[in-house]
Amino acid sequence: MASPHSCFRGWQSTSHVAVALVSVLILSSARLSAGGRSLLELYKPPASALLTYHNGAVLQGRIPVSIIWYGRFTPAQKAVVTDFLGSLTTAAASPLAPSPSVSQWWSTIDQLYLSKARGSGSGGARVALVGQATDEGCSLGKRLTLAQLPQLAARAGPRKGGIALVLTAQDVGVDGFCTSRCGLHGSDARAGTAYVWVGNSATQCPGQCAWPFHRPLYGPQTPALVPPSGDVGADGMVINVASMVAGAVTNPFRDGFYQGDKDAPLEAATACTGVYGSGAYPGFAGNLAVDPATGASYNANGANGRKYLLPALFDPATSTCSTLV
Repeated sequence: MASPHSCFRGWQSTSHVAVALVSVLILSSARLSAGGRSLLELYKPPASALLTYHNGAVLQGRIPVSIIWYGRFTPAQKAVVTDFLGSLTTAAASPLAPSPSVSQWWSTIDQLYLSKARGSGSGGARVALVGQATDEGCSLGKRLTLAQLPQLAARAGPRKGGIALVLTAQDVGVDGFCTSRCGLHGSDARAGTAYVWVGNSATQCPGQCAWPFHRPLYGPQTPALVPPSGDVGADGMVINVASMVAGAVTNPFRDGFYQGDKDAPLEAATACTGVYGSGAYPGFAGNLAVDPATGASYNANGANGRKYLLPALFDPATSTCSTLV
């Protein structure tokens, strides 16, 4: 498998690709990471992790986010994601969502990471959705290479200090999707922009990339949880978008907060893969809140009455996974 650095053009010269497989299973080949994990190794949070700051830039202040929807998404699926983005910043959530909330999760990123970075300000990080574009006809085809992801990101018109979010539909394949990744993030250091890609895994690998809303393909066969929106693919995408955005703001240019190999790092959320609530262990997402009306499991309230399941965040000071519930 070629290094992402050898695949990208333009953005690639200074790009950073961080891989997330947000599931009870880490599906990565031994060649993909310096740790040499086997293909189906159950993930366990590191007991004594050294997730540290490498003195580089992070994304702070106003963070403009633009989306490109590649392939067909329903209006309801789009609303799940855009409402999540709108829930990240407290000022954007009107009225304020009850606790525990998406904005509290986002504030934890600021407290644990961004506030400790070089040149950090006092205003925190504020996400603003500034634009959306659609390529429903899949102009680059329905099988994408990693090199094509920054091309799509460029179409979203990322702004300096911002993130282009590339979302691919359930019938679109991406190199490594399901077998070694559920999403990734990269950047153009010269332009000061980052991008995130996440795919809808509903028909390709929900057991890998939408767990715990689908039974895992391997490992302990615990019952699937009910997704808050009723859409396994959309709620699974939010988990991965959250994980990758957390990595993109705390380690956008390969020299921020991370542990291990900078080309295959563990970051704020990926260091706690599979952990969503207290008491989590492989095959068990943790103790979560349950909506009595729908039976859906969640750990964060969002805008417009939404409920979401968000990944735990690694606390470098205590080497533990910090959860909302």
